[in-house]
Amino acid sequence: MLSNKRIQELELVMDFEKVEECFKEVSNWIENVGRKRLKETINTDDSLETLVQVQKQFKEFDLIASEYCRRGQEALKKMDRWEDFSSVDVQSYRVKLQNCRDQLEEFCTQLDENRHRICEMVRLYEFFDKVRQDICCMVEGVRS
Repeated sequence: MLSNKRIQELELVMDFEKVEECFKEVSNWIENVGRKRLKETINTDDSLETLVQVQKQFKEFDLIASEYCRRGQEALKKMDRWEDFSSVDVQSYRVKLQNCRDQLEEFCTQLDENRHRICEMVRLYEFFDKVRQDICCMVEGVRS
């Protein structure tokens, strides 16, 4: 039984190396591209036209970022069975795995928050633009 458990742990280590390779690609993209692009969307101009352009660019980025998030989640999901192993040898891999999971969750959360924030900003700007147009029409009507 002890031998079988040790063999399973070694198989998990080999699986981890495959997952780690896949996740390194995801992690590098998050650090080198994803976070920078998210920061770019934080500062937006005060015009509806500019904001709509930012939203369009963000949607293109969002498609790519969501694909990386999906790939990272799939890679991490393959390692769910690690939860059953508690040996000291496996512990260091579990810590690495948790760090990967934390990084991915943080980025995906920021992506969702930015998606929601941009959408809400566009809706607000459209509303205020419509209100401004209505006020201008009313002022013109009063002047007439």
